[in-house]
Amino acid sequence: MSLQNQPWQRELRAMALLSTLNYRTGKLNSYLDNIARGVSELIGVDWSVVTLCQEGFEKVLASSVDMGEGEHIYSLHGQLTGTVIQMGCSLAVEDATENREYGEPPEGYRSYLGIPLRTAQGEVIGTICSFHQQPRKFSKEEMQIVELFAERAATAIDHYHLYEQQCKFNHVLEAEVEKRTAQLRDAQNQLVEQERLAAIGEFAAIIVHEIRNPLTTMMMGLKYFQKTILVKAAQERLSLSLDEGSRLQRLLGEILLYAKPQILQLCELDVNEFISELLISIREMPEALERQIEFIPISSTVKILADKDKLKQVFINIVRNACEAISAGNMVKCLVETDGKNKVAINVHNGGEAIPKEVLSKLTQPFFSTKADGTGLGLAITKRIVNAHGGELSIQSESGCGTTVTVQLPTLSK
Repeated sequence: MSLQNQPWQRELRAMALLSTLNYRTGKLNSYLDNIARGVSELIGVDWSVVTLCQEGFEKVLASSVDMGEGEHIYSLHGQLTGTVIQMGCSLAVEDATENREYGEPPEGYRSYLGIPLRTAQGEVIGTICSFHQQPRKFSKEEMQIVELFAERAATAIDHYHLYEQQCKFNHVLEAEVEKRTAQLRDAQNQLVEQERLAAIGEFAAIIVHEIRNPLTTMMMGLKYFQKTILVKAAQERLSLSLDEGSRLQRLLGEILLYAKPQILQLCELDVNEFISELLISIREMPEALERQIEFIPISSTVKILADKDKLKQVFINIVRNACEAISAGNMVKCLVETDGKNKVAINVHNGGEAIPKEVLSKLTQPFFSTKADGTGLGLAITKRIVNAHGGELSIQSESGCGTTVTVQLPTLSK
């Protein structure tokens, strides 16, 4: 007598199969394949599948027979599976060709048993469908056996989805932790850098004051000799000594200015008004004489929060450099632009010769200068002031186009 005709043996076999099913996290496919094959064997049908049903479609997750490569997705409309999902309860059809009100079976199959997969929360998420090529009845015991397997399948699918969600959450969490860690690392690096600069600044201030005092005495002595009558050779040496002493004084002042912390006295500034007023005084500088300085303001009102005096220092240095890079009669353009993203850019352009690439990358480094009498701290100080405002300083230079220095600053929210 076959297994199908002996209910007690079938139940024992079902219990044995259920006891061997062992779902491991993430190993859903092989687990559901065992369920599909076990159902076909226990109730003696030609084909069983486990499906996931969502948004009017069913996706075959496991099959007792080989269905070929690729995903197998079908519409639930007009199908026996669709009826099971709609009813939310088991459906047994002895001969689907004579009971078409439940839907169409797959081609070549006549009898059908559909069991819904219901989660612990009561949601129907799919089915176990069994098909047979010949008409046949399904007993109550057979339906109960498949329902046991359906319960296991639903639990496994539900756990797998929870596992996927947890993996996605963990991935997002890891990315967020990595992002926050990088931000913390940057903040720590900035703090260390600020402490380093503060220590350097304090040390530089001490050294500068120690040098300034004897230097002042030396300069007073040299200037005293200007009142005496000296031979031409002595006058030349005295003049050279005074020039070098003055240059050393300027250098000490700039070192102190670069090293000390940038403490800002912030106030609200209209960018157009600020640049327009500043250019009036800049045009009177010796470097700007015989040069044309054109100002192109932005059409709208843009305001920033800035230290007016320090920002003046920034643009005096940038425009003076631009004037020195061109010949008499040529033009320097000052253009204000906004990107519409709470930032304003003030561009200072000159049409002079392009700056070599190897020089361009070093221009804001301390003590790097292309001028014979330069200290190499002008642009370094300028960059520090811009950075202290939360802005960025950039320099672009191309042959035939000249050089553009851009100061980008955050704007006040409207």
